Amino acid sequence: MRTEQYLDPEIETMSPAALRQLQEQKLATQLDYLFARSPFYQDKFAAAGLRRADFRTLDDLARFPFTSKEELRESQLASPPLGRHMAANMVDVVRLHSSTGTTGRPSFVGVTRKDAQCWTNMTARSFYTQGIRPSDIVIHAAGLTMFVGGLPSKDAMELIGATFVPLGTGASEKVVLYARSLGANAIHCTPSYAIYLADYIRREAKMNPRDFGIKKLVCGAEPGAGIPSIRAKLTEEWGARITEGLGNADMGPIIYGECPEQTGMHYCGQEYVYTEIIDPETGAVLPIESGVSGELVYTSLERECVPLLRFRTRDRVSILATSCACGRTSYKMRCVGRTDDMLIVLGVNVFPSAVRDIISSFYPQVTGEIQILLDQPGPGVKPPLKVVAECANGSADQPALKKQLEDKIKGMLTVPASVQLVPAGTLPRFEMKGQLIKKLYEG
Repeated sequence: MRTEQYLDPEIETMSPAALRQLQEQKLATQLDYLFARSPFYQDKFAAAGLRRADFRTLDDLARFPFTSKEELRESQLASPPLGRHMAANMVDVVRLHSSTGTTGRPSFVGVTRKDAQCWTNMTARSFYTQGIRPSDIVIHAAGLTMFVGGLPSKDAMELIGATFVPLGTGASEKVVLYARSLGANAIHCTPSYAIYLADYIRREAKMNPRDFGIKKLVCGAEPGAGIPSIRAKLTEEWGARITEGLGNADMGPIIYGECPEQTGMHYCGQEYVYTEIIDPETGAVLPIESGVSGELVYTSLERECVPLLRFRTRDRVSILATSCACGRTSYKMRCVGRTDDMLIVLGVNVFPSAVRDIISSFYPQVTGEIQILLDQPGPGVKPPLKVVAECANGSADQPALKKQLEDKIKGMLTVPASVQLVPAGTLPRFEMKGQLIKKLYEG
């Protein structure tokens, strides 16, 4: 029964012991389903010498193999359209979504009616955790078509009872018009687009973004809204409360959501997705406790069409706490970046989002827009790390600022950097995910 504070009080305040028991039961049922209906996992389990009887408790899951995105792509090539990991009949699939990876080839995800309902419940819980309520008028300024965060977000907002305004991307002029005409008080978008839209409003509408009355910026699809300097900039621009969510195209639209305490994203998919944190190098399972950092791994608990076991997301996360003043008992975390975006400079792991955070901390001297230039394929980068950053005002010829930025990167990340300052407006803006790396090489 929904309360003002929780959408699903029983799940959101469940004790760790009770949740573990629930997840153990659900995973046992999901494994029965995989062993019976998934040719993909039947082969993986046989190759690993695993039987259904090898799973008795959640601790046994560590014996089972990981699933990679590359395997899913190969599975779909071998058995289109949804792959050998499809475990439902196509006649029961009610909707398809897709994501495009670095290969440019679409990766499809199918959902049955039950899958769609699970997605809706989980996504609604995340939005509710972030403060969306029935009284809100929410402009959806993110993808709407095949994007996994589009139609499921509509369903979730409608479940909450909020008013959903489906503008999508590439419609900044309409966002400006509709926000004022409808009295919208919330926007759902990427943090890159929230920055872009503020610039657009100042440049094209000749207005202050704060005058639009947006009180809630619900962000996701990329790291940024949780980075202190980016959040400070968004708060100053919009005068709104900034929250972020995190999901995954293969597992669920939004699985995490930040509560009003604004100290990390709560795990909101407790009965639908089991999570692990692993060492990305060794694959060893790490404890979910404050201070732990590693790669996020997902396992379906109640999926019919394309259930996944131990799916490696490549999201690098840090656990911030396992309790919260809001009363939710799920852990909280931040996404640091993607392990496949990580660069290595003189043996040090460097995430582009961390570089952007450092540069943005110099706002308002800089706009916060950056690009890291790569002369050759990563992750190895020959020092110094080449960074292009925009000056907010005045000439880009500012040797003192350039040195301050380079010194701060060196001090915070322990790697040498060469910063090139360019005038404001030089670097591209993005309405979807921001692109922090620019490849100067072919291929």
